[in-house]
Amino acid sequence: MADITRLDSSDAGFMDRLEQLLAWDSVSDMSVNETVNNIIGSIRNDGDRALLDFTNRFDGWQAKQASDLSIPSDALENAWNDLEKGQRAALQHAADRVRAYAERQKMSSWEYTEDDGTMLGQQITPLDKVGLYVPGGKAAYPSSVLMNAIPAKVAGVEELVMVVPTPGGETNQLVLAAAYISGVDSVFAVGGAQAVAALAYGTESVPAVDKIVGPGNIYVATAKRAVFGQVGIDMVAGPSEILVICDGKTSPDWVAMDLFSQAEHDEDAQSILLCPDKEFLTQVEVSIDNLLAGMERKDMIATALKDRGALIKVKDLDEAAEICNYIAPEHLELSIEDPKEYVSQIKHAGAIFMGRYTSEPLGDYCAGPNHVLPTSRTARFSSPLGVYDFQKRSSLIMVSEEGAQTLGKTASVLARGEGLTAHAQSAEYRLKD
Repeated sequence: MADITRLDSSDAGFMDRLEQLLAWDSVSDMSVNETVNNIIGSIRNDGDRALLDFTNRFDGWQAKQASDLSIPSDALENAWNDLEKGQRAALQHAADRVRAYAERQKMSSWEYTEDDGTMLGQQITPLDKVGLYVPGGKAAYPSSVLMNAIPAKVAGVEELVMVVPTPGGETNQLVLAAAYISGVDSVFAVGGAQAVAALAYGTESVPAVDKIVGPGNIYVATAKRAVFGQVGIDMVAGPSEILVICDGKTSPDWVAMDLFSQAEHDEDAQSILLCPDKEFLTQVEVSIDNLLAGMERKDMIATALKDRGALIKVKDLDEAAEICNYIAPEHLELSIEDPKEYVSQIKHAGAIFMGRYTSEPLGDYCAGPNHVLPTSRTARFSSPLGVYDFQKRSSLIMVSEEGAQTLGKTASVLARGEGLTAHAQSAEYRLKD
């Protein structure tokens, strides 16, 4: 049978075993932190010269001058025009759906006026410059370009700067085409912690931005954490996760493949199934055995399932929801009869895929909602990437002469209670009495 953990929620010590399964140390070790800090320091001190050096060293191609790191805009357009017809249609379809969903997320400014003429409100403005990191290691991710760039442009971001590593100097045409239809303004062939540092602090060629978004390896994640404060970041993401809640009536092959869909990301990905039907769990285990041999990334899938995967027998679907809310998964599939009724029990999940026909990969590519999601239980307090991550809120306060009389007295009392007399007097100067 498949080498995957089997658990039962009724067993003694179940929560301890679940904790061990979920444990993921997202904190980089000292050597990674030291390497990243040195790279950031070099970029801050030496700018383009350091960027060239790191690119030549880590990406395996010889860029002779800073201009070599810039991918011209016509290369993006050419990549789009040269795509095979089916790929171009699929990319356009996905982009259209992501944009349509993002348009509904835009926040609007608002205000209201009180009886004394005081106006209060909120003004919404987009970020000026955003940096987008696109991975270029084990695989190319044009979908990540769409998911990060389109919401930024819908929000009104004026300048979107994309960085993407090019191992061996090779660019991925799908990635460049995705940048073209997403409205990316400039692209640089740099990656790793050095790209993050360049976006955060700027070099002679790469402009400093206000926020950095996009996934990457442990060095990229560590660099994003290190530059946070200088710039904003979307999140520090851990390995990909999927949790499937099933009533035992879906094809076990479907469920097994859904578990594979995240396990093939990397060896640390997590795939978990909750079901009250013990026999169905065994059927899924058999399906895993039967289907694994045909997977291109079978070794990676097998490792992920062995180390971090689980098939868990639960008492009923209500208990499944409780366990799900504890896990707070990145991706949650509700492969059950009536997901619309059941979903009200779910409090913590990045994205919820409802019904037997809603496979998680549809959300990865083309359903419309963003695939940049909170991992490692952070869905307890954070949300998917969206247009709102590229907009800022400014409070609006315009106090009338009449309003200053009542608010000034209140502010004065509270300020003096805090021992801040200049605060108090600033408010009191506007008082008539």
